[in-house]
Amino acid sequence: MKKWCAAALCVLLLFAGIQSAEGAVAWGDRGGDVTRIQQRLRQYGYMDAPADGIYGQATYDAVLWFQRKNGLRADGVVGPATAAALGISLSDTAPAGSYNESEIYTLARLVHAEARGEPYLGKVAVAAVVLNRVRSASFPNTISGVIYQAGAFDCVADGQINLSPDGDAIRAARDAMNGWDPTGGCVYYYNPATSTSAWIWSREVRLTIGAHAFAV
Repeated sequence: MKKWCAAALCVLLLFAGIQSAEGAVAWGDRGGDVTRIQQRLRQYGYMDAPADGIYGQATYDAVLWFQRKNGLRADGVVGPATAAALGISLSDTAPAGSYNESEIYTLARLVHAEARGEPYLGKVAVAAVVLNRVRSASFPNTISGVIYQAGAFDCVADGQINLSPDGDAIRAARDAMNGWDPTGGCVYYYNPATSTSAWIWSREVRLTIGAHAFAV
């Protein structure tokens, strides 16, 4: 009887731990929250690895170090207390399930047209730029509205938007819709080797992935 009670207590404690982790960011997560955490850890000198939006070993070690140095519970999980200490708030990014298949496919077509031949991270980044524009008051508030805004993307003008997306483009669109933003909030990208727009060259470049510079 005592053994059963002890086992039951362990299950209850495990369940409680799972429940308390809801809304937190931890190992294996991807997305904008992870990127913001990484950027702040880099800014504070706790992390040298790039802010790639993927919560792996380097991010985990940096979070543990930050938590220990700041008197926080050292569990490697970024919950509300650790986020507050970092000076960020965890967002509630709409998951891919909240978009319909038509929107996912439209975004995938844009990714395929604009980022064929780019590394996978660059494909996700292109999709993330579109979604960042959707969230910005400076752009249309739908995926189609952003993509088909006059003059926004060359692939619309030259017809490449109508090409069928491959599997990587569709996965990249879904990853971005699930919150993975390798750009950390950028709303522009361009190819420095081919761009002739003086205006786009005036934007602040945050990072380069493959042939694309990502800017704000």
